[in-house]
Amino acid sequence: MKAYYFVVTPYSRAVVGRLFEGTPAQMLASLDKLSALPQSTLVCSAHEYTLSNLKFAQAVEPDNQLLAEYIKHCQALRNNQIPTLPSSIGVERDINPFLRSRKATVRQTVQNHTQQTITDDVQAFALLREWKNIYR
Repeated sequence: MKAYYFVVTPYSRAVVGRLFEGTPAQMLASLDKLSALPQSTLVCSAHEYTLSNLKFAQAVEPDNQLLAEYIKHCQALRNNQIPTLPSSIGVERDINPFLRSRKATVRQTVQNHTQQTITDDVQAFALLREWKNIYR
């Protein structure tokens, strides 16, 4: 039997939503729980923002080869009017910079972008989310 995780917000494919309530530490702890689910768990978000979210993910990790391949896959789906949803925890672990905010590649890019020295995981996550808030 397949496992499903249904979410409206704050999670959307390849990104997490703005922090309207709670703290970055609480959101990161929630994402840790989500990421700990079996990799085959399907994540059913309510919004089809995949391509724009992947654009941000690529800005954060331009050398992530799995991400580059996944972008091509999703572009082909959308070109044929096929939804990219649902996703899976396994895919999200590979492409979602918010689930990857502890990775050295993500932290270095965030640090370079913000010109701030990152001292802990919560700060890395918070700065990444702030960057996404203004990303166009």
